Parts: sequence; C-alpha cells; structure tokens
Amino acid sequence: MIVVSDTSPINNLAAINHLHLLQQLYGTVLIPEAVYRQLTDPNFPVAGAIEIQTFIWIQTRPVQDRTLVEALSNELDIGEAEAMSTTSHFVSTL
Repeated sequence: MIVVSDTSPINNLAAINHLHLLQQLYGTVLIPEAVYRQLTDPNFPVAGAIEIQTFIWIQTRPVQDRTLVEALSNELDIGEAEAMSTTSHFVSTL
C-alpha cells in the first residue's frame, strides 16, 4: 500500500525513533515537495530531515493540481495542502 504524508507524522515518528513504522504499515510513503522543503529547511532543523533524503521508501512527488493547492492553502499550511492535493491526484489515477 502507498500513502501520502504531510510533515507531522514523519517529524513526530522520527523524533521518537519509530519512523520505520510507516514503512512497515504502508511500504511506500509519498510526500509532496512542500513537505520535503519543510523537513529539510536548513534554518529550521527537525527530526526526519536526514531520513527523507536517504530512505528510498519515502519518495517526493510534484503536485499536479496547483489550483487545488491554492484553494486548500486558504485553510491549511502549504505542506498539508500539497499532501491533500497529491492524495487527490493519486486516488483519481487508480
């Protein structure tokens, strides 16, 4: 199974050394580019930064629907908006 994640699950599980649970549960984890940027911002180091750059089961995907991201950004942060947009696109292609 493949799942799309935003920043919090990766950050929080990495902080307690249990990021491997996502791989065990889902196999592959997709993250949008905004989530990648949030986790790897050199000015704001967080748990999970190294892992998302090295674990092959965490894959970054570009957003396909910028209009949806913009609409969702009115209520959500950019990582959440892109994650929901990526999920929407991924589900619609199955």
